[in-house]
Amino acid sequence: MVHLVSLAVVSVRCRERPDRLAASAGAPPVTIIRPVCRIDNFERETLASTFALDYPDYEIVFCVARADDPVAAIVHELMAEHPGVPARLLVGEDRRSSNPKLNNVLKGWDAARHRWIIMADSNVLMPPDYVQRLMRRWRRDTGLVCSMPIGSRPGNFWASLECAFLNTFEARWQYVGETLGFGFAQGKSMLFERGVVDRAGGLLRALGSEAAEDAAFTRLIHEAGLRVHLVDTPFEQPLGCRTFAEVWGRQRRWATLRRTTFPLMFAPEILTGALFPILAGIYAARADGHSETLAVGLLCVLWFGAEALLARSAGWHFPARMLLACVVRDALVPALWVEGWLRHEFNWRGNEMDSRRPHGDEVDAG
Repeated sequence: MVHLVSLAVVSVRCRERPDRLAASAGAPPVTIIRPVCRIDNFERETLASTFALDYPDYEIVFCVARADDPVAAIVHELMAEHPGVPARLLVGEDRRSSNPKLNNVLKGWDAARHRWIIMADSNVLMPPDYVQRLMRRWRRDTGLVCSMPIGSRPGNFWASLECAFLNTFEARWQYVGETLGFGFAQGKSMLFERGVVDRAGGLLRALGSEAAEDAAFTRLIHEAGLRVHLVDTPFEQPLGCRTFAEVWGRQRRWATLRRTTFPLMFAPEILTGALFPILAGIYAARADGHSETLAVGLLCVLWFGAEALLARSAGWHFPARMLLACVVRDALVPALWVEGWLRHEFNWRGNEMDSRRPHGDEVDAG
């Protein structure tokens, strides 16, 4: 029942809306900070979408650690192709912390000209009304508006598995949490007002309190007595091809960070997949003298069929082969849960990190 109710809640929040939102009169200027590092699948397309926004006043600040990073050439080409859009590329290893992503973002934060700031990962595909969708969710009690990534355009089965994790599983539970008043930040797309962060001591102090910027912003907003809100229609992340190692490594890293920062919320995650309900169904069928195979079949149709209906209503990727990806995902959930408790170290873009260590600590720039 919890599974079905959660799907129903999210199907209402995320139902497909074909109409594009227009910018309101007097819309405030916005700075969009996009940290870039290496070239991901669809990199040019996702970065180019930043220049095609239907918003009257915004600037783009790209941040890269090294001038010889191949992605810098793409950014320069896009800026040359769109001279009418104010955009800059900031280069440098501003090592004010041991977190490479935070170091890359800090110079963009310092250079932002506007009060309203959006941080967006380079692999987010921005629709023309991207800013309007974020702004629309801002309320008096809001400290942050964000959007989780919705996987799209998988190039192979392992990318479909990532879609199964991102869409009807992780995004669903984040929406349920927000509906119940427990909104959590998601670092893919975040809109905030500079004053909220400044009052908390600045970006370095705010993000340095946790190993992940998502958790740090969540704590920051909650301690300020404000709420995290989610956009009604989350934004795409086109995937392309993935390997199992890439998908597993990313999910294991996120599980480790969730367990480190919110252990009480992480503890029941092992119950969110289909494994235990199916085992309970087998036990009940055996106890009542019914067909165990029939019980498993009916439970799978109910469980995964409801997920398919959610994806269709929201316009998310879900062809028939996604059913197999969802089955594999739920089979992996217990192992992922165990890994989340046992591991502390993880790798982020070639950087070895430890979830037990606050990453805002200053380090020697030499």
